[in-house]
Amino acid sequence: MGNKSGKMSKTAFEAKYSVKEVLGKGSFAKVKRCIRRSDKSVLAVKIIPKKDLSQAELAIVNDEVTIMTKIDNPNCVRLFDLFETKKKLYLVMEFLQGGELFESIVQLEKYSEKEAAEVIRSVASALKYLHGIGIVHRDLKPENLIYARKNPYRELKVTDFGLAKLKKRSEMLTTACGTPGYVAPEVLKKQEYNEGVDVWSLGVILYILLCGFPPFYHEQTQKLYALIKAGDYQFPHDYWKDITDSAKELIRKMLTVDPKKRITVDQILQHPWVQGRTASAQAFGPGHSDRLRKLQARRQLRKVVQMIIAINRFARFLDSFKKKPSA
Repeated sequence: MGNKSGKMSKTAFEAKYSVKEVLGKGSFAKVKRCIRRSDKSVLAVKIIPKKDLSQAELAIVNDEVTIMTKIDNPNCVRLFDLFETKKKLYLVMEFLQGGELFESIVQLEKYSEKEAAEVIRSVASALKYLHGIGIVHRDLKPENLIYARKNPYRELKVTDFGLAKLKKRSEMLTTACGTPGYVAPEVLKKQEYNEGVDVWSLGVILYILLCGFPPFYHEQTQKLYALIKAGDYQFPHDYWKDITDSAKELIRKMLTVDPKKRITVDQILQHPWVQGRTASAQAFGPGHSDRLRKLQARRQLRKVVQMIIAINRFARFLDSFKKKPSA
């Protein structure tokens, strides 16, 4: 996998890779396409400027690096190389070009429970591996499930381990983190929790896969959290009448509020629906893709709004700074 231990200079990174265009931006980093000079392989590099990070943010980044170096599984994004300079960290990873889960699905002419079961089986397999080595993802959501290639029926990868935590076997976690709509009720209740939070998030994803909209939704965050904590969701007849009882049963077991009674990853993998024995091959109607598209559009709009809010806050900060009399 290359050198992941010692510190390496930026020139060492540049000697091995050439950097291309920006693929995406996150809270701490930019992700760019890069080419390995030795064999022209196309990869991605996450570039993290250390000087811009607080001590708390640096600890999060260090945790992510530690976790990424431990992961070696076909259903998880792979880290190939790690470089460090005084100013930056470079994480060289697989270049995933198949698109996010929902974006890939809406481009298909046909989608059914059978294909959805394959998705859940892939992600549950990744979770079994991660949980087996003590890693809880803690931010499982459709944006973090990306296909390696354009063919959406192959190599779905779990990505983004920025909120993941490495824990001992019996250790319980307490840090409140996750994404609204996908976060487990025990996290919102400020209770101790374990890898069961990933099962809950996967249950939310499964619900959306089958009907095109989330099980828990409210414009006001606190009311959304109240619905999640109560496990208050329905299977509206108009949208769920053609979905098998086996699929609904699995969702109920995954979206069980009491984490001690919630289904485990091993039990998910053994479930007849996930194994494809009871999953219907009947294609969903055109409304299914339309609802997923609208869900994607709302998510993109929220990202734009959040970016505008952040820019405006920064602009107000600069204005207030300019107005202060010089010392």
